[in-house]
Amino acid sequence: MPIRVRRTRRARLSCRTLAVAATAALLAAFAPAAGAQPVGDRSATGVRESAPVYSYETAVRESVWVDTGLDADADGRTDRVAVDIVRPREPAAAGRKIPVIMDASPYYACCGRGNEGQRKTYDADGNPVQFPLYYDNYFVPRGYAFVAVDLAGTSRSDGCDDVGGRSDIQSAKAVVDWLNGRARGYTTRTGTDRARATTWSTGNVGMIGKSWDGTIANGVAATGVEGLRTIVPIGSISSWYDYFHSQGAPLYDANPTWLSDYVNSPDAKARCGAVQERIAKATPYSGDWTPAWSERDYVADAGKVKASVFVVHGQQDLNVRANQFGQWWDALAANGVERKIWLSQTGHVDPFDFRRADWVRTLHRWFDHYLLGYDNGIDREPMADIERAPDRWTTDRVWPARGTAPTVLRPATGGAPGVGVLDRARAARGATETFTDDPALSELDWAADIDRPTPAKAGFSTSPLTRDLRISGSSTVTVTATPTTSSAHLSAVLVDLGPDTIRAYAEPGEGITTLTGRSCWGASTPGDSACFKDTQARTADVGYTVVSRGWADLGTWADPRVGRPLTPGQAYTITLKLAPTDHVVPAGHRLALIVAGTDKDLIDPPATKPTVTLDLTRTWARVPLLGGARAFDRATSGDLAPGARVQPGDAPAGRAAPARTGAPIPGEAR
Repeated sequence: MPIRVRRTRRARLSCRTLAVAATAALLAAFAPAAGAQPVGDRSATGVRESAPVYSYETAVRESVWVDTGLDADADGRTDRVAVDIVRPREPAAAGRKIPVIMDASPYYACCGRGNEGQRKTYDADGNPVQFPLYYDNYFVPRGYAFVAVDLAGTSRSDGCDDVGGRSDIQSAKAVVDWLNGRARGYTTRTGTDRARATTWSTGNVGMIGKSWDGTIANGVAATGVEGLRTIVPIGSISSWYDYFHSQGAPLYDANPTWLSDYVNSPDAKARCGAVQERIAKATPYSGDWTPAWSERDYVADAGKVKASVFVVHGQQDLNVRANQFGQWWDALAANGVERKIWLSQTGHVDPFDFRRADWVRTLHRWFDHYLLGYDNGIDREPMADIERAPDRWTTDRVWPARGTAPTVLRPATGGAPGVGVLDRARAARGATETFTDDPALSELDWAADIDRPTPAKAGFSTSPLTRDLRISGSSTVTVTATPTTSSAHLSAVLVDLGPDTIRAYAEPGEGITTLTGRSCWGASTPGDSACFKDTQARTADVGYTVVSRGWADLGTWADPRVGRPLTPGQAYTITLKLAPTDHVVPAGHRLALIVAGTDKDLIDPPATKPTVTLDLTRTWARVPLLGGARAFDRATSGDLAPGARVQPGDAPAGRAAPARTGAPIPGEAR
């Protein structure tokens, strides 16, 4: 996402600057498959679908400037945003209107889009030549227009970028309005000659994009704008507060101001200083919730969403973390929004780069259904596709999986300090564990030392499972903690302990390797190739896998929106929200809960270096398990399921059984 380029295992965002170097042979025009059907006809399977029957080479390529109605840069003139359009020439000539696929982005000039960092290019007269990514190449021949919008303050647009605020959202919403005849567009940035879309546009719009682009799609959908039929947010933000903070704890480099400066055009940098100052003052590093965060919280307006939503997210995305899709998904579900989801094992990666053929085919059917109105059945298919292992996918009719129930798991002391037990039984009265915050260590360090007493974490794990155990949804961890200082940050992590081969999300590529060969997805011109570098899964053999994590400032124990100084020696109870996941802990592995302080490279450390004591009788995790408590009981007792194998070292010597009080667990689903 927006943004960060760090040479660490937490590499933040993909803002690559590689140039596209397609050969002349790869620039050959796309040839439709034999027997391609005209638009609206039925395919060989009998299902109606759009087909590549229009010329991409002769398509209309034009630029329009749409008036947003705002004057963010205070120059006395309402801002206009640049809108580059490519659409097939034939439908308008025949008096037919077409729908629009739209990607509104701050990245078209500063950073580029996609795995190859493509930028928009223009000819000597300023007419658009290259549109980044494949949306234009693939969909324009099939009877769609593609519209690429420069957010306010970026590239050729007026105004100032305001990092997900009113200007950002209005930049794109105004274009949806213009496509439906409700806003004004002009043929130049400063002129008065009007440009109208209603002569060629049906007004049906589908917004798509990865990262900041998909975030804008979420925000525009949350306005309830008419004409937006569907959105496809990929690795996208739903609440900007949660991009920079987690329950008061500042996430790494928690400062939105520099993002505005990063994407603003050179002209905007010179005129937008006041806007950046306002952003800085309105979004305090303290993590307190302010009206500026409310303005950038799209989840609160999920009830206004009229568009269908196709969510794609990497479960190991440590840039736009998985809680972003989770809270959005839950809010959409509560409001009855039509939706679909793909969850991969990758980090911050586009599905075009981890499941290309299936993705293009699915996206084609999705847009055909929601923008052209074709009854192709995609709305009746399973809701969720989930990557279980590199390139191995399963489906679920609904998500989270039907039959999932929140199950309370409780930590207890074990045979050594910091090496405890995770079960459904309550810990013995007075049981505690203690750790000291060490900002030099991360969740991977804690997991590697799960069976060793170490001062920086408190770890608790089950016995080796005798059956597979599936987590599906969002967990919480409630802790009662006593700090020795006036500030403390907490991390809670769920870990699958056992060997596995996973996508290497912490390495460059975040789970993919980019190859030198290319494949073509649509039609090409000399200035805009439809051929993109192929990719393959980049894997890692691991001994444990972090499956979910969450963080909080203990000072928000009384109010998640306001932090308070702590009184050393006083106990506080707080519930940490963990990111949603869908993960199967296989038989022979163990499930672990780790509670610690600063998670290196993911949250910033507190002002002090506290030692924290956990009251285990008032600490528990609530985990959504398929089959609920009964499934957990079966998986942690009895004989090992056929084919499962306990891994060496999975049952460390000296592990003590938890003390059982026999008391019921309040609120637990049985």
